[in-house]
Order: sequence, then C-alpha cells, then structure tokens
Amino acid sequence: MMSSVEDADIVEQVALSTGLSTAIAARVVEDVLAYYRQPAEQFVRSRHAQLQAEGRKNPEIFPQIAGELSRRLVAPPDLSERQLRRIVYG
Repeated sequence: MMSSVEDADIVEQVALSTGLSTAIAARVVEDVLAYYRQPAEQFVRSRHAQLQAEGRKNPEIFPQIAGELSRRLVAPPDLSERQLRRIVYG
C-alpha cells in the first residue's frame, strides 16, 4: 500500500504520531493527498452539492466555498461568485 504514496516519510510520521499501522497511515495520507489534488472545479461542484444537501441556500453557499478555496493547501486564484456559479451551473 505504501508504494503508491509518494512520500514514505509522511506515512511514517503519521503512523508514529498517531499509533496507526503503516498500512492505515498510508491510506490516510493517500486520502488527504487525493483531497488536495482535486481540481478546484470538482471541489466547487462537490462542496456545493454537500452544502445544498444540508439545506443551505446559494447566497450562503458561494461565499463559504470562496473562503474554503482560499484556505486550500494550494489555493486557486480568487474566484468571484459569478465564476463559482458558472462552475456549478455551466
């Protein structure tokens, strides 16, 4: 399982700091890396769907997504509410 994780040092650190097995730590690291590798457009669409499923409305959703995008590990350029709407609705 560790062979697909790019940095074995990260897996080792997670395993040591959490007490997880190396296999479980590798899976956790892979999940985190996959989350941050997700293209901005995919993140916007999936996050919009999650927030709508919670019963939130667009006037609340789009500012929240914009804030979340700015805090991502590698943040995309700032996107306006209009740009976010175009990603979601085309």
